[in-house]
Amino acid sequence: MHTLIVFASGQGSNARAIHEYFGRGQQARIGLIVCNRADAGVLTWAQHAEIPTWVVDRQTFMSEDFLRQLQTYQPSLIVLAGFLWKIPDALVAIFRNKIVNIHPALLPDFGGKGMYGAHVHRAVIEAGKKESGITIHYVDEVYDSGDIIMQARCPVHPDDDDLTLAGRIHGLEHFFFPRTLEYLLQTGFAASGQYTKASSV
Repeated sequence: MHTLIVFASGQGSNARAIHEYFGRGQQARIGLIVCNRADAGVLTWAQHAEIPTWVVDRQTFMSEDFLRQLQTYQPSLIVLAGFLWKIPDALVAIFRNKIVNIHPALLPDFGGKGMYGAHVHRAVIEAGKKESGITIHYVDEVYDSGDIIMQARCPVHPDDDDLTLAGRIHGLEHFFFPRTLEYLLQTGFAASGQYTKASSV
């Protein structure tokens, strides 16, 4: 069985979607949730789901001990699911093409430092875009610049605000993220700089 390590900072809705999806079979499981906020909702959920958690401060996150401990889990993938800290270069180097992030917009637009959650959705609306979506990509040393694995799209309606658009984006995330992870685990897919586009129904 594949082991996933999930990094999350918030409520953990994507972690839950992944857990529920793989809970149907024996292909993968979440072996650890790493969180940088002691008050994050994902920790309460993980406790109920009996998934081990590790709350890290910045110093621990940047340490060699942190890297060594992660390696003991022998993860097939490290999954960033709403994690707001930049991944250290040393961690990227050790787990090259094994760290996957989901971004709530169609990269390369609306990416970079500080572009997460409502900030992204407001920027998309203010730019007058007719569509938005999600991008699932590998993580490298630069914010939101790793090779794209897949994108899924949804419309932006004229009366949208950041909350209504977020709801549509979350629907894409919860459907496509676990299925994309499954594809990577099944195929051993390597980063190629190409991506598959999908649209919401």
